[in-house]
Amino acid sequence: MHCIRKFVTPLLLGVTLAGGAQAHHSFAVHFESQANKEVKGVVTDFRFANPHGMLTFDVKDANGNTTQWRAETNSPNILRRRGWSRDSLQPGDEITVLGFPSRDGTPFMRISKVTFADGRELIGQGSAPPAQGEAD
Repeated sequence: MHCIRKFVTPLLLGVTLAGGAQAHHSFAVHFESQANKEVKGVVTDFRFANPHGMLTFDVKDANGNTTQWRAETNSPNILRRRGWSRDSLQPGDEITVLGFPSRDGTPFMRISKVTFADGRELIGQGSAPPAQGEAD
C-alpha cells in the first residue's frame, strides 16, 4: 500500500498543477497588444473570480442583431487595488469597453477600460493604444 501511495500522490499533484497551468495563458497568445477595440453594450454577467475576472455583455449592431461579447480582466486581487469589486458591473449596466481584441477575431477581448453611461470608469489591463483615427 505504501508503494502505491508513493506513486499516486506525485501523480495526482502533477495532474492538479498541470490543470492550473493550462487554465492560465499568455496575454500575447490570445490578444493583439498593439491594437484596441471599443465596443458598446449591456452587461449580462460579471464573474469576479480567479484566475481572471470575466465580463459578458450584449452588443447590438446597426441592424439590431445582438452579439454576445466576453471580456477578460485581471485577478480579483489586482482589480480590488484598482477600485473594482464583485458588484462593480451589474446586469443591465450600459457600458463601453475599450480593450485588446482577440487574435482570432472572435468577440472576445482583454479589458483596458470600462466606461459607464454616466462617465464613471474602471481601469483594467494597462493602457490600450489610441483607437484608429485618434491622436497618440
